[in-house]
Amino acid sequence: MPPHDPFVRVRGARVHNLRGVDVDIPRDALVVFTGVSGSGKSSLAFGTLYAEAQRRYLESVAPYARRLIHQVGAPKVEEVTGLPPAVALEQRRSAPTTRSSVGTVTALSNSLRMLFSRAGSHPEGVAGRLDSDAFSPNTAAGACPECHGLGRVHRVTEESLVPDPALSIREGAVAAWPGAWQGKNLRDILAALGHDVDRPWRDLPAESREWILFTDDQPVVTVHPVREANRIQRPYQGTYMSARRYVLHTFADSRSRTLRARVQRFMVSAPCPACHGKRLRPEALAVTFAGHDIATLAALPLTGLAETLRPAADGDDETAATLARDLLARIEVLTELGLGHLATDRPTPTLSDGELQRLRLATQLRSGLFGVVYVLDEPSAGLHPADTDALLTVLDRLKAAGNTLFLVEHHLDVVRRADWVVDVGPLAGEHGGQVLYSGPVPGLAAVEASATRRWLFPGRAAPAAPAPRAPVGRLGLHGVTRHNLRGVDAEVPLGVLTAVTGVSGSGKSTLISQVLAEVLAAHLGEAPGGPGPEDAPADEPPPTTAADLTAATGLDAVQRLVRVDQKPIGRTPRSNLATYTGLFDAVRKVFAATDAARARGYTAGRFSFNVAGGRCETCQGEGFVAVELLFLPGTYAPCADCRGSRYHPETLEITYRGATVAEVLAMTVDTAAGFLADVPAAARALRTLRDVGLGYLRLGQPATELSGGEAQRIKLATELQRTRRGHTLYLLDEPTTGLHPADTELLLRQLHALVDAGHTVVVVEHDMDVVAGADWVIDMGPGGGDEGGRVVATGTPADVARGAAGPTAGYLSAALRSRSATASTDRR
Repeated sequence: MPPHDPFVRVRGARVHNLRGVDVDIPRDALVVFTGVSGSGKSSLAFGTLYAEAQRRYLESVAPYARRLIHQVGAPKVEEVTGLPPAVALEQRRSAPTTRSSVGTVTALSNSLRMLFSRAGSHPEGVAGRLDSDAFSPNTAAGACPECHGLGRVHRVTEESLVPDPALSIREGAVAAWPGAWQGKNLRDILAALGHDVDRPWRDLPAESREWILFTDDQPVVTVHPVREANRIQRPYQGTYMSARRYVLHTFADSRSRTLRARVQRFMVSAPCPACHGKRLRPEALAVTFAGHDIATLAALPLTGLAETLRPAADGDDETAATLARDLLARIEVLTELGLGHLATDRPTPTLSDGELQRLRLATQLRSGLFGVVYVLDEPSAGLHPADTDALLTVLDRLKAAGNTLFLVEHHLDVVRRADWVVDVGPLAGEHGGQVLYSGPVPGLAAVEASATRRWLFPGRAAPAAPAPRAPVGRLGLHGVTRHNLRGVDAEVPLGVLTAVTGVSGSGKSTLISQVLAEVLAAHLGEAPGGPGPEDAPADEPPPTTAADLTAATGLDAVQRLVRVDQKPIGRTPRSNLATYTGLFDAVRKVFAATDAARARGYTAGRFSFNVAGGRCETCQGEGFVAVELLFLPGTYAPCADCRGSRYHPETLEITYRGATVAEVLAMTVDTAAGFLADVPAAARALRTLRDVGLGYLRLGQPATELSGGEAQRIKLATELQRTRRGHTLYLLDEPTTGLHPADTELLLRQLHALVDAGHTVVVVEHDMDVVAGADWVIDMGPGGGDEGGRVVATGTPADVARGAAGPTAGYLSAALRSRSATASTDRR
């Protein structure tokens, strides 16, 4: 290599589907990796370049780290030269807790607490200053003792536990009680205790109603069950549990998401009466800065917090001025990235993946590193086109500071601004893995095999928008108040595809993904969070929909809600595509039906990697073992015994059509579709996965390797294969995140098919091509945070494009013109 070679040179990369890739990429440049989903671009950027940089760093640290390298594994590449140290900023894969916030991610909370500790105004008569920990709701020193630093308390009332007082206890008046035998047991115990279980609830004495619902006593009585024909029922000792005790115990201790969601419906959430929702002890709230306590400042949008701190930064108090200037510098970067609408205390679970990644990007900007490769996973995710220019300005600053930027990106405006583009393809999975082009952006126009070329340059073949469909009804939300929404009224049309858009922080996700989803879920008696892993954390507060809107209308027209979000389908390698969609049940039955399996007495359970006997016991059927790196986040390495197959050797002796169950799990969806074509249950699931563009994924692909966009499409495919009864409302939050325009086209075809089948689809979306192809548009804004929170325009895409109340109109108008020009070209 020449002494000053300005390129990173990769030779023989074979990570995942990469086929011995050789490519040269310039340093000190903004480089974008493009290609359809599954083409191999992330395998090149993250799996090869970043992984190799991480390996070299670990190798340089200590002999202990070098020993771990062999467990973690090095990328399959012959040689990489000219590679500087690298920092990866990937989309969120895990589900953070409600105690994680904007302030904790960016270190703003640390600086703000230090400001109050060192420069706050303490009440008269208080000796000494409080330590900074006393201003944190996440520490024992600072948390309000009543709500333990959560800011809300969850309780039950007679109205929430007994929604219909005209019913008797035997008829189910205490709706919060469990069903089946356990509920009957509690009713029989009450009868044994002398309570009238056949009298309407409202006619029972007040003291009896109070005891039944709220007592902490747990009396034990002998129950004599009513005899039933042909059934012997002996007396037994029954222990009573009040409705309140049952609900709170189940919500706090149950690991079942379904059970928690059920009892959550009977709980009322309210601000903590001790701290009034501020989460802190009285001593901390008594300290002020600029006339405000720390909870008040933390609740301000970052732009408002900056205005409050600015006078102190120019003041005479040197300590206050130093800390205030540090806070202002941090806030300035966040505001540049379009995050000025966020408050310091905003919980990270309420943020989009793109917002969280930009928070981490802002932290890197403050680090002052240079000579580093930043590998970013779709930094434009979650950004309205109006916010993209600000992002590009920040990326240019990172580059100007002497850094190299490698972006895996689909946003065409970002691709056009790149210094260099690496296009991977031509298709996904085994049909991809080749570098089709590496060079300046204009040169990609000559590469006919590129799927990106069609969309990046003028004259692309965009689909012409059909005439918008007419709604068949309306679902109304009235007086919505949450986050920056203040008494908002909105109508969602039924029987059409509606796109809800607006700049980051305008309130669209709050209105649709939170309030609409919660109201409809409560009406239908479903879990508000939608489908999720059974081991989901129990620290999510119950929704407060009753306090968040004055009325909701038209709910009876919808019989089912399907919320398809980008949360992981699982949090360990044990969760995968095959198990989530249910197609693995069909695969296991096929293997159990073979002659060899029947001869050995193997049932379908033998072929599950979650069941003892059939699985590899070393890794407990995960195929991976956890590796703790001490000074770095933990990772997973293939199991040394089963080499990642997950199974006991004897299980793998059974084959179906010459393949073991592990080999079937290793197949891509496209390959398995042919292999299992005559297995109806599997074929149906595989067909829907291909329909949403996931043919390149392996059946056993661990959930930890899936992007948010892939997880979302797996959920959509799972719903598409089900028999749909009644009018269903499908709710998707930014479904095009992580999708190449060619994949977006495929996804939209499926969404339009759902509407054609008589259902309603609502998408929260920034992609103007998607918005232009919708039947109806709800535009939020006009700005973010306090400058947003209003419905600024509604109507067909053409109607909204003619408006001027927000920044969406101009971008939507351009997208409609592009479609119109394409349609004219097609007619010619």
